[in-house]
Amino acid sequence: MAFEPFMQLLRGLRKRQEADAGPGRIQNAKQLAYLRNMQREASKYDLLNVPLTEVPFMIFDIETTGFHPEKGDSVLSIGAVKMQGAAILEKTFYSLVQYEKVLPPQITELTGITTEAAGAARPFSAVYMDFLEFKSNSTLVAHHSVHERKFMEYTSAKLLRTPFKHRIIDTSFLFKVVNPSLPLAALEDLCLYHQIEVKDRHHALGDAKMTALLWSLYLEEAVQLGYETLGDVYLKFSQLQ
Repeated sequence: MAFEPFMQLLRGLRKRQEADAGPGRIQNAKQLAYLRNMQREASKYDLLNVPLTEVPFMIFDIETTGFHPEKGDSVLSIGAVKMQGAAILEKTFYSLVQYEKVLPPQITELTGITTEAAGAARPFSAVYMDFLEFKSNSTLVAHHSVHERKFMEYTSAKLLRTPFKHRIIDTSFLFKVVNPSLPLAALEDLCLYHQIEVKDRHHALGDAKMTALLWSLYLEEAVQLGYETLGDVYLKFSQLQ
């Protein structure tokens, strides 16, 4: 499916959401068919054989009220940074997500997001559509991606009634190949080790920016070590397991 028809689909979905006073679920059968077709086409993209320097990446992060969307935990914000290979582009995405309950004090202290700000934000369905539009044909990357994948899959199933089939690469697979002896895993620890300023921690865009800097550094090292594609990196990663 060409990218432009997908963009038209997203714009149509957004207009429908703005006019709909309901929960923002996407119910038009034709729109769902387009979206599912886009998911299938995305899964066919032979990403593993694209040179590392040419892959369009989108580093993203989410802040949530907890770890279990199936138990009622919600996304509070989404942040993302575009990259072309190891080059960080001046293209970012950030949005708060509507949350209509009172936020626990510890969540506000951790993220800086207040109950008032979350209550005035747009619903997840609208933010999610903007997120997909910003993503376009980029490959998603996240630090400790299990968290992001869990919420994306749950949201897609609940709001779009279709599986979330966009590939999400976990940063750890590249880090372990480039520097397998490094025991660090936490984002702030890796940043400090590599002399990257820890700034706006637990802010979705701040964390995405720090992750992008780490991803850029390790991607450049991977190329210097002779890895030409993600397929090369995945093969080495499988041998380390």
